[in-house]
Amino acid sequence: MIDTVFVDLGDTFRVIRKDEAYSHAARKRICELLGVDADPETYYHEVIEPRYDRYREWALTFYCEAPVKVLWTRWLAYDLPRERVEAAADELTWAYRKTKGERVVTDGGIETVKELYRRGYTLGIVSDLVGVEEVDDWLDRDQLRPYFKTVQQSSVCLIRKPHPAIYYYALEECGSLPENTCYVGDNLDRDIVGAKAAGLGMTIAVQYPGKKPQTITDANRPDHIITHFSQLLDLLPGR
Repeated sequence: MIDTVFVDLGDTFRVIRKDEAYSHAARKRICELLGVDADPETYYHEVIEPRYDRYREWALTFYCEAPVKVLWTRWLAYDLPRERVEAAADELTWAYRKTKGERVVTDGGIETVKELYRRGYTLGIVSDLVGVEEVDDWLDRDQLRPYFKTVQQSSVCLIRKPHPAIYYYALEECGSLPENTCYVGDNLDRDIVGAKAAGLGMTIAVQYPGKKPQTITDANRPDHIITHFSQLLDLLPGR
């Protein structure tokens, strides 16, 4: 009796479109915001990325996302003037996200979400990402906000998957029961394990062509695997 569908964002509902000029501009912007006189590519690869790797290890260990000011003053730019770093933290985080490429909705994603909404499902987003402005800007730009009753981001609630609490926040806001809720995500050990820990009634894993296969275990085994987002319509025919 599935009546609610929560989706992940990264590599599920949205994917990265590589554009080196786009990424370079973002790395250059990080240097400008920090007041660093260095080659943007060198500074990014030799300073920012190794520091972010250490942050990510902490985040995955404690299932926690740090507020952006803490992210930059404790991990990524702790050796620079704190006042300047804190003032630029939001824009720095958005620039860091852009260094990976441009994030766009996956093929067929918008049409699928609109059809699921038409079929009567309550829809929500439960996603791990840094930064608090990007998703709001994107939902407004793509005119998708009306379709999602809840948007839970680790950067806002400060809890990362697979901790079940982030799913509970979404369930509470939607007024949905766990056993009547489906979760769609790409990472078996975070998305699927977390959804199962929260007692969700169905889990669907996205495995897009070209992505490295993941090891399936009893703990992270999804109920279904899809290779195109629109295949959700075959699994969720309507309430």
